[in-house]
Amino acid sequence: MLFALFFGAGNLIFPVMLGQLSGDNAWTANAGFVVTGVGLPLLGVLAFGFSGKSDLQSLASRAHPLFGLIFTTVLYLAIGPLFAIPRTGSVSYEIGVKPFLGEDAGFLPLLIFTILFFGITCYFSMNSSKIVDIVGKILTPLLLIFIGILIVTAIINPIGNFSAPTENYMEHSFFKGFQEGYLTMDALASFVFGIIVINAIKEKGITDKKQVMITCFKAGLIAAGLLAIIYTALTYIGAGSVEKLGYLENGGVVLAGVSNYYFGPYGRVLLGLIVIAACLTTSIGLITASATYFHKMFPQISYNGLTIYLSIFSMIFANIGLMKLISISVPVLVAIYPLAICLMFLTFIHTLFKGKPEVYLGSFLLTFIVSFFDGLNAAGIEIQTINELFTAILPLQTVGLGWIIPAVVGGILGYLFSMMSKNRQHFN
Repeated sequence: MLFALFFGAGNLIFPVMLGQLSGDNAWTANAGFVVTGVGLPLLGVLAFGFSGKSDLQSLASRAHPLFGLIFTTVLYLAIGPLFAIPRTGSVSYEIGVKPFLGEDAGFLPLLIFTILFFGITCYFSMNSSKIVDIVGKILTPLLLIFIGILIVTAIINPIGNFSAPTENYMEHSFFKGFQEGYLTMDALASFVFGIIVINAIKEKGITDKKQVMITCFKAGLIAAGLLAIIYTALTYIGAGSVEKLGYLENGGVVLAGVSNYYFGPYGRVLLGLIVIAACLTTSIGLITASATYFHKMFPQISYNGLTIYLSIFSMIFANIGLMKLISISVPVLVAIYPLAICLMFLTFIHTLFKGKPEVYLGSFLLTFIVSFFDGLNAAGIEIQTINELFTAILPLQTVGLGWIIPAVVGGILGYLFSMMSKNRQHFN
């Protein structure tokens, strides 16, 4: 179940694109990608289980109730109607429909497809049905079998040799891959999936916190191992595809091209159908989770009404195209991912600083100051003075990890501030 939660059809497109762009440096870039695309989601689930909290908002509220509300809302928007849900429609179109159309198909096919796609999503999200479970249980194995055959074929009969890395991957390819792993959004989703996994373990009769963590860790290692193998193999396929296919627009096009190269039109049709259906089940799950959360926030709006609004909003966003959708999401993910990572690590050491809110606030504040400007840079809005200052004083800033030292310093300052306040109150 843990593997199925994290493995969506959309995750297929990023490793193959990483391989195309990193070329000869594919292995080091993939190592960085695996850290954020596999390691952090596992850590997020474990952190949630370790915290003992019932939901993300209560966990994030350890810093402050307002922070808990804002962070949880932004996270649900990111893995919901802003990025992840529209991406299910865009990826489905890119792999399942676009390869069969001409280059000048225009916007109409995507519009028609997304109306149908999110119409079906909306219907099943409003009408609880076992069809979704059945389809998911059938399609996930089918997708894995097809991808497995594709991977084995590519290893036995490589499509081509690795090409030279593109400019962004010539140096610091590990750290570039590390940031590319943000695009999976699985570390953010791990806070939402964590409660599902923990509850499933408890339903098996395991209630002791230590045993829950051990069981979660064992399951997590299996899921993480499978994800790492698949991501690495897809990176390998992407790295060898440039010689035959050239540099393509996105991972969906690469995957469709490789499938067509090995199996012809029939393979491409089969892949397209499986990916569309798999994306559909992912979309239904995300719409259901998002509508449930926002219904708690705004009980005056019915669940069905929110489902309709979210489906329409996702449909509109999906029509900007996969590449634009990814480019819009990158700055936001660069800004909020460091906060999510900080929350994970602070959760594990919560008892060491006795859960003082000032530690959370100090760490989050200094982290966000750096990650906010990193997000602006990713959006092409560069403030030269700030960039030069951060580069001069922050280790790892040039590789996108300048926020790490501020996160540690902020936590220490928060702890000292809390102690000073306590001493002052005691003195008074």
